[in-house]
Amino acid sequence: MSTDEAAPIDLAALGDDFVRDPYPVYAELRARGPVHRVRIPEDAVAWLVVGYEEARAALADRRLSKDWSNASPALGVEPVSSGVNMLGSDPPDHTRLRGLVAREFTARRVESLAPRVREIADDLLDRMVKAPDGRADLVDAYAFPLPITVICELLGVPFLDRESFRSWTAAILGDAGTEEKRAAETAVTDYLTGLLEEKRGRPGEDLLSALIHTADEDGDRLSPRELLGMAWLLLVAGHETTVNLIANGVLALLTHPDQMELLRSDPSLAENAVEETLRYDGPVETPTYRFTTEPVEIGGTVIPGGGELVLPVLADGDRDPGRFPDPHRFDIRRETRGHLAFGHGVHHCLGAPLARLEGRIAFRALLERCPGLALDAHPAALSWRRGLLIRGPIRLPVRF
Repeated sequence: MSTDEAAPIDLAALGDDFVRDPYPVYAELRARGPVHRVRIPEDAVAWLVVGYEEARAALADRRLSKDWSNASPALGVEPVSSGVNMLGSDPPDHTRLRGLVAREFTARRVESLAPRVREIADDLLDRMVKAPDGRADLVDAYAFPLPITVICELLGVPFLDRESFRSWTAAILGDAGTEEKRAAETAVTDYLTGLLEEKRGRPGEDLLSALIHTADEDGDRLSPRELLGMAWLLLVAGHETTVNLIANGVLALLTHPDQMELLRSDPSLAENAVEETLRYDGPVETPTYRFTTEPVEIGGTVIPGGGELVLPVLADGDRDPGRFPDPHRFDIRRETRGHLAFGHGVHHCLGAPLARLEGRIAFRALLERCPGLALDAHPAALSWRRGLLIRGPIRLPVRF
C-alpha cells in the first residue's frame, strides 16, 4: 500500500501546542501507522517515520541518502551552504571524513576536558548567583555559554560575537524564512573562512589547527571546502544540541521534583539523568534530512524513490511504549540503553561523548550551587524553538 496520494498533514497548522509538546501528536500518528506524509514548517512535503523500530531502521537504511545531490528539486528546500561535511555525505565519502576527525574525539581526549568544563560551569554559576533578585534565564546564563565556551576553546576560536552567532544558528536551524537563513549562512561562512585563513598562517594547539595540518597514513587531508564544512559542523553542532540538552534536562528536573531530589541526594546519578533527558526530551526532534534513492517500504507504505524527503522522528521513537515502558514518565533510574537521541548507524553523533560530559557536569554543578533552584514561570508559558530539528525552550526563567 502507498499513501502518496493522501493529502499531507500540515504540522505548522497545529500551532503552538504542537511546538511545545509534540509527543501526543506523534503518538496518535504512531497508532495509525509508522509512515505519514506531512508538510513541515519549512513548507516542504516529507515522509515522517514514527515508532522506535521503524525510525531506527530508517536511520541505518542506505537507500536513504544524506547527500543533497539526491534531493528532488520539487521539494523546495535548500541545503545549508556550509561546505562539505559528514552530515551531508554518504559512504565512502562520509567514512573518509569521519575518519579524519574521529581521532580528535577519542574517549580519553574528551574525558581530559572534564576539569576545564567544571571550571567553566563554576565561573558561570558564580556570575549567575550574584543576581540581586535571585533570578536568571538559565539558557542565557548557563545552558548556552557553557557549551559555546567549551567548543570555542577546543576549536581555538579566539573571539566570537556570541549573541550574533546565537542568532545566526537559531535562524539556520529553525523555521526562519529563506532570506533570513541565507543571510545567517553567509555570516557564518564568512566568519569561519576568515578564521581558517588565520589558522593556516598561525596554527595553534587547537582542533581546527590540527584538522588543517593533519593527514592520515596515506597523506589524505581535508580540502578547503571540507575544512569549512567540518568547522561549521563542529562549531554549530558542537554547542547547539548541548544547549538544549542542558535546558531540557533542567526543565524536566524542575517539573519532576522527586527526580531532582533523587539526583541531589545521589549525584552519581548525573550520568543516568543525562541519558533519561536524552530519551525523554532530547535536543534533536528529527535528524537532518534524508532522501530516497529508490523506493523504500516501511510498515506496508512505499515511499517513492527520486529524492523524497524522509524524517525519522527520534523524539517519538524514544517515547514508544513498545521499547520504553511507561515512556512519558521521567525517571533518572530508568534503563535507557538504545535510545535514538544521538542517531543510529554510520551517522551516530561523533560528539556524543562530549555532550554527555558537559551535561553530567552541568547538572551536578547547578544542583550543588543552587539548592533552592525553582522554575520561575509556569511550564505552559515557556516559548519553544520552532522547526523540527532542534527542540528546547528559548528561555528558561529560574529563581535560586
